[in-house]
Amino acid sequence: MDKLPKVAFPFIVIGVILLIIISKSAVTIGPGEGGVIFERLGDGINTDKTYGEGFHVVAPWNDMIIRKVRQQSISDRMNVLSVNGLEVKVNGTIWYEPEYNNLGKLIKTKGEDYERELLDPAVNAAARSVVGRYTPEQLYSSKRDVIEQEILDEVTKLLSGQYLNVKRVLVEDVQLPPTIKNAIERKLKQEQESLEYEFRLVTADKEAQKVRIEAQGKADANRILSASLTDKILQDKGIEATVKLSESPNSKVIVIGSGDSGMPIILGNQ
Repeated sequence: MDKLPKVAFPFIVIGVILLIIISKSAVTIGPGEGGVIFERLGDGINTDKTYGEGFHVVAPWNDMIIRKVRQQSISDRMNVLSVNGLEVKVNGTIWYEPEYNNLGKLIKTKGEDYERELLDPAVNAAARSVVGRYTPEQLYSSKRDVIEQEILDEVTKLLSGQYLNVKRVLVEDVQLPPTIKNAIERKLKQEQESLEYEFRLVTADKEAQKVRIEAQGKADANRILSASLTDKILQDKGIEATVKLSESPNSKVIVIGSGDSGMPIILGNQ
Protein backbone atom coordinates (compact mmCIF):
# COMPACT_ATOMS: atom_id res chain seq x y z
CA MET A 1 0.00 0.00 0.00
CA ASP A 2 2.92 2.31 0.73
CA LYS A 3 4.41 1.69 -2.70
CA LEU A 4 1.16 2.54 -4.60
CA PRO A 5 1.49 6.32 -4.36
CA LYS A 6 5.08 6.15 -5.61
CA VAL A 7 4.03 4.05 -8.61
CA ALA A 8 1.02 6.25 -9.42
CA PHE A 9 2.90 9.55 -9.08
CA PRO A 10 4.43 9.54 -12.63
CA PHE A 11 1.03 8.79 -14.11
CA ILE A 12 -0.52 11.63 -12.16
CA VAL A 13 2.16 14.00 -13.41
CA ILE A 14 1.68 12.82 -16.98
CA GLY A 15 -2.07 13.21 -16.62
CA VAL A 16 -1.71 16.79 -15.37
CA ILE A 17 0.66 17.62 -18.23
CA LEU A 18 -1.82 16.16 -20.74
CA LEU A 19 -4.67 18.19 -19.27
CA ILE A 20 -2.58 21.37 -19.56
CA ILE A 21 -1.66 20.55 -23.15
CA ILE A 22 -5.27 19.77 -24.07
CA SER A 23 -6.53 22.96 -22.41
CA LYS A 24 -3.93 24.97 -24.28
CA SER A 25 -4.62 23.22 -27.55
CA ALA A 26 -8.43 23.23 -27.55
CA VAL A 27 -9.95 26.43 -28.93
CA THR A 28 -13.59 27.25 -29.58
CA ILE A 29 -14.45 30.01 -32.05
CA GLY A 30 -17.86 31.53 -31.45
CA PRO A 31 -20.62 32.64 -33.88
CA GLY A 32 -19.62 35.45 -36.20
CA GLU A 33 -15.94 35.08 -35.32
CA GLY A 34 -12.82 33.95 -37.13
CA GLY A 35 -9.38 32.95 -35.96
CA VAL A 36 -5.79 32.98 -37.18
CA ILE A 37 -2.81 31.09 -35.79
CA PHE A 38 0.14 32.89 -34.22
CA GLU A 39 3.14 30.56 -34.58
CA ARG A 40 5.69 31.26 -31.85
CA LEU A 41 8.28 29.01 -33.42
CA GLY A 42 7.53 30.14 -36.96
CA ASP A 43 6.93 33.43 -38.76
CA GLY A 44 4.28 34.80 -36.43
CA ILE A 45 0.80 35.22 -37.89
CA ASN A 46 -0.10 32.49 -40.38
CA THR A 47 -1.85 34.38 -43.19
CA ASP A 48 -2.73 31.31 -45.24
CA LYS A 49 -5.86 30.25 -43.37
CA THR A 50 -8.72 31.76 -41.40
CA TYR A 51 -10.42 29.34 -39.00
CA GLY A 52 -14.20 29.41 -38.80
CA GLU A 53 -16.70 28.82 -36.02
CA GLY A 54 -16.45 25.70 -33.88
CA PHE A 55 -13.90 23.58 -32.02
CA HIS A 56 -10.25 23.53 -33.12
CA VAL A 57 -7.03 21.96 -31.83
CA VAL A 58 -3.79 23.89 -32.17
CA ALA A 59 -0.26 23.13 -31.08
CA PRO A 60 0.27 24.18 -27.46
CA TRP A 61 3.15 26.47 -28.39
CA ASN A 62 0.90 28.40 -30.80
CA ASP A 63 -1.94 30.83 -30.06
CA MET A 64 -5.28 31.30 -31.81
CA ILE A 65 -6.15 34.98 -32.25
CA ILE A 66 -9.93 35.34 -32.48
CA ARG A 67 -11.68 38.39 -33.91
CA LYS A 68 -15.20 39.21 -35.05
CA VAL A 69 -15.63 38.81 -38.80
CA ARG A 70 -19.33 39.68 -39.07
CA GLN A 71 -20.55 43.19 -39.85
CA GLN A 72 -20.15 45.48 -36.85
CA SER A 73 -20.34 49.18 -36.13
CA ILE A 74 -18.59 51.93 -34.23
CA SER A 75 -19.83 55.41 -33.41
CA ASP A 76 -17.64 58.47 -33.31
CA ARG A 77 -17.87 62.20 -32.70
CA MET A 78 -15.63 64.36 -34.84
CA ASN A 79 -14.76 68.05 -34.81
CA VAL A 80 -14.39 69.24 -38.39
CA LEU A 81 -14.36 72.55 -40.26
CA SER A 82 -16.92 73.68 -42.82
CA VAL A 83 -16.00 75.39 -46.08
CA ASN A 84 -15.94 78.82 -44.37
CA GLY A 85 -13.79 77.63 -41.46
CA LEU A 86 -16.59 77.19 -38.90
CA GLU A 87 -16.09 74.33 -36.44
CA VAL A 88 -18.79 71.68 -36.69
CA LYS A 89 -19.36 68.61 -34.51
CA VAL A 90 -20.46 65.55 -36.47
CA ASN A 91 -21.81 62.41 -34.80
CA GLY A 92 -21.69 59.36 -37.05
CA THR A 93 -21.83 55.58 -37.13
CA ILE A 94 -19.79 53.35 -39.46
CA TRP A 95 -20.65 49.77 -40.36
CA TYR A 96 -17.65 47.66 -41.36
CA GLU A 97 -16.31 44.12 -41.52
CA PRO A 98 -12.86 42.60 -42.10
CA GLU A 99 -12.27 40.46 -45.15
CA TYR A 100 -12.68 36.92 -43.82
CA ASN A 101 -10.08 35.22 -46.01
CA ASN A 102 -7.56 38.00 -45.34
CA LEU A 103 -8.01 38.27 -41.58
CA GLY A 104 -4.44 37.05 -41.02
CA LYS A 105 -3.01 39.69 -43.37
CA LEU A 106 -5.09 42.40 -41.69
CA ILE A 107 -3.84 41.49 -38.20
CA LYS A 108 -0.25 40.97 -39.39
CA THR A 109 -0.07 44.39 -41.09
CA LYS A 110 -2.29 46.49 -38.78
CA GLY A 111 -2.32 44.59 -35.50
CA GLU A 112 -5.20 43.19 -33.49
CA ASP A 113 -6.54 46.68 -32.75
CA TYR A 114 -6.99 47.47 -36.42
CA GLU A 115 -10.07 49.64 -35.79
CA ARG A 116 -7.98 52.19 -33.92
CA GLU A 117 -4.94 51.82 -36.15
CA LEU A 118 -6.71 51.82 -39.51
CA LEU A 119 -10.43 52.55 -39.45
CA ASP A 120 -10.58 55.59 -37.16
CA PRO A 121 -7.92 57.62 -39.04
CA ALA A 122 -9.53 56.82 -42.41
CA VAL A 123 -13.00 57.87 -41.25
CA ASN A 124 -11.74 61.10 -39.67
CA ALA A 125 -9.76 62.02 -42.78
CA ALA A 126 -12.74 61.34 -45.04
CA ALA A 127 -15.12 63.32 -42.81
CA ARG A 128 -12.81 66.35 -42.74
CA SER A 129 -12.37 66.22 -46.50
CA VAL A 130 -16.09 65.97 -47.26
CA VAL A 131 -17.49 68.35 -44.62
CA GLY A 132 -14.94 70.95 -45.68
CA ARG A 133 -16.75 71.26 -49.03
CA TYR A 134 -20.05 72.47 -47.57
CA THR A 135 -21.48 75.46 -45.77
CA PRO A 136 -23.05 75.11 -42.29
CA GLU A 137 -26.51 75.58 -43.81
CA GLN A 138 -25.98 72.71 -46.25
CA LEU A 139 -24.67 70.49 -43.46
CA TYR A 140 -27.66 71.33 -41.25
CA SER A 141 -30.42 70.86 -43.77
CA SER A 142 -30.43 69.40 -47.25
CA LYS A 143 -27.10 67.68 -47.87
CA ARG A 144 -27.12 64.88 -45.27
CA ASP A 145 -27.61 61.95 -47.68
CA VAL A 146 -25.06 63.32 -50.13
CA ILE A 147 -22.50 63.82 -47.36
CA GLU A 148 -22.96 60.26 -46.11
CA GLN A 149 -22.36 58.82 -49.57
CA GLU A 150 -19.32 61.02 -50.17
CA ILE A 151 -17.76 60.02 -46.83
CA LEU A 152 -18.38 56.36 -47.69
CA ASP A 153 -16.72 56.83 -51.08
CA GLU A 154 -13.71 58.56 -49.49
CA VAL A 155 -13.28 55.89 -46.80
CA THR A 156 -13.59 53.11 -49.36
CA LYS A 157 -10.85 54.75 -51.41
CA LEU A 158 -8.57 55.19 -48.39
CA LEU A 159 -9.04 51.58 -47.26
CA SER A 160 -8.60 50.04 -50.69
CA GLY A 161 -6.29 47.01 -50.40
CA GLN A 162 -6.25 47.20 -46.58
CA TYR A 163 -8.44 44.07 -46.01
CA LEU A 164 -11.16 46.08 -44.24
CA ASN A 165 -14.47 46.96 -45.88
CA VAL A 166 -16.79 49.81 -44.84
CA LYS A 167 -20.40 49.01 -45.69
CA ARG A 168 -22.27 52.16 -44.69
CA VAL A 169 -21.82 55.57 -43.11
CA LEU A 170 -24.61 57.28 -41.16
CA VAL A 171 -24.38 60.95 -40.16
CA GLU A 172 -26.64 61.02 -37.10
CA ASP A 173 -26.23 64.63 -36.00
CA VAL A 174 -24.53 67.84 -37.06
CA GLN A 175 -24.03 70.32 -34.22
CA LEU A 176 -23.41 73.97 -35.02
CA PRO A 177 -22.70 76.89 -32.67
CA PRO A 178 -26.04 78.14 -31.24
CA THR A 179 -25.86 81.53 -32.96
CA ILE A 180 -25.30 79.95 -36.39
CA LYS A 181 -27.99 77.33 -35.79
CA ASN A 182 -30.56 79.96 -34.76
CA ALA A 183 -29.73 82.12 -37.77
CA ILE A 184 -30.17 79.15 -40.13
CA GLU A 185 -33.49 78.19 -38.52
CA ARG A 186 -34.79 81.76 -38.88
CA LYS A 187 -33.77 81.83 -42.51
CA LEU A 188 -35.42 78.48 -43.22
CA LYS A 189 -38.61 79.68 -41.51
CA GLN A 190 -38.64 82.86 -43.60
CA GLU A 191 -38.11 80.84 -46.77
CA GLN A 192 -41.00 78.56 -45.83
CA GLU A 193 -43.30 81.52 -45.16
CA SER A 194 -42.27 83.07 -48.48
CA LEU A 195 -43.05 79.86 -50.34
CA GLU A 196 -46.43 79.66 -48.61
CA TYR A 197 -47.23 83.27 -49.56
CA GLU A 198 -46.24 82.65 -53.17
CA PHE A 199 -48.50 79.59 -53.21
CA ARG A 200 -51.45 81.68 -52.00
CA LEU A 201 -50.76 84.29 -54.69
CA VAL A 202 -50.61 81.65 -57.41
CA THR A 203 -53.85 80.07 -56.15
CA ALA A 204 -55.65 83.45 -56.07
CA ASP A 205 -54.39 84.29 -59.56
CA LYS A 206 -55.64 80.97 -60.92
CA GLU A 207 -59.06 81.51 -59.32
CA ALA A 208 -59.31 85.03 -60.79
CA GLN A 209 -58.29 83.68 -64.18
CA LYS A 210 -61.00 81.03 -63.91
CA VAL A 211 -63.65 83.69 -63.15
CA ARG A 212 -62.47 85.80 -66.08
CA ILE A 213 -62.66 82.84 -68.44
CA GLU A 214 -66.18 81.97 -67.27
CA ALA A 215 -67.33 85.59 -67.65
CA GLN A 216 -65.77 85.83 -71.10
CA GLY A 217 -67.52 82.60 -72.10
CA LYS A 218 -70.90 83.94 -71.01
CA ALA A 219 -70.31 87.22 -72.82
CA ASP A 220 -69.34 85.42 -76.01
CA ALA A 221 -72.44 83.21 -75.76
CA ASN A 222 -74.72 86.20 -75.32
CA ARG A 223 -73.09 88.01 -78.20
CA ILE A 224 -73.53 85.01 -80.50
CA LEU A 225 -77.15 84.60 -79.39
CA SER A 226 -77.92 88.28 -79.93
CA ALA A 227 -76.36 88.22 -83.39
CA SER A 228 -78.50 85.23 -84.37
CA LEU A 229 -81.86 86.69 -83.22
CA THR A 230 -83.06 88.52 -86.33
CA ASP A 231 -86.54 90.12 -86.64
CA LYS A 232 -87.73 87.25 -88.81
CA ILE A 233 -86.67 84.66 -86.21
CA LEU A 234 -88.36 86.63 -83.42
CA GLN A 235 -91.57 86.89 -85.47
CA ASP A 236 -91.61 83.13 -86.15
CA LYS A 237 -91.10 82.44 -82.46
CA GLY A 238 -93.99 84.79 -81.67
CA ILE A 239 -96.29 82.99 -84.11
CA GLU A 240 -95.40 79.65 -82.50
CA ALA A 241 -96.24 81.05 -79.08
CA THR A 242 -99.55 82.50 -80.34
CA VAL A 243 -100.59 79.19 -81.80
CA LYS A 244 -99.89 77.43 -78.49
CA LEU A 245 -101.91 80.03 -76.62
CA SER A 246 -104.85 79.65 -79.00
CA GLU A 247 -104.90 75.94 -78.32
CA SER A 248 -105.14 76.46 -74.57
CA PRO A 249 -108.44 75.29 -72.92
CA ASN A 250 -108.78 78.62 -71.10
CA SER A 251 -111.46 80.90 -72.55
CA LYS A 252 -110.05 83.76 -74.49
CA VAL A 253 -110.70 86.19 -77.32
CA ILE A 254 -108.29 86.20 -80.21
CA VAL A 255 -108.07 89.47 -82.05
CA ILE A 256 -106.74 89.11 -85.54
CA GLY A 257 -104.53 92.02 -86.08
CA SER A 258 -101.12 93.07 -85.06
CA GLY A 259 -99.35 94.97 -82.39
CA ASP A 260 -96.30 97.12 -82.78
CA SER A 261 -94.27 94.04 -83.53
CA GLY A 262 -96.70 92.71 -86.13
CA MET A 263 -97.81 89.87 -83.84
CA PRO A 264 -101.48 88.96 -83.15
CA ILE A 265 -103.02 90.42 -79.99
CA ILE A 266 -104.73 87.94 -77.69
CA LEU A 267 -107.24 89.05 -75.08
CA GLY A 268 -108.42 86.58 -72.47
CA ASN A 269 -110.73 86.64 -69.45
CA GLN A 270 -108.06 85.20 -67.15
